[in-house]
Amino acid sequence: MSTFLDYLVVLALAVLLLAPALCGVLRDRRVDRRLRAAQQHPQVLRERHRREQPRGRAAGVAVRHASGH
Repeated sequence: MSTFLDYLVVLALAVLLLAPALCGVLRDRRVDRRLRAAQQHPQVLRERHRREQPRGRAAGVAVRHASGH
């Protein structure tokens, strides 16, 4: 039973060490895919970005708050 636990500990350590690297690789691939899509179809991504913006205020309008001094 001790050998099984040893293998389990080694496997758990390997997962803990490799998980952040694998997540980073997946994130880089997702970013690369988006950049490639933006180069091929810039208008489609602009429209998609407009749809994802919050609807509460006009796009591109700066909001200035008065200071309470």
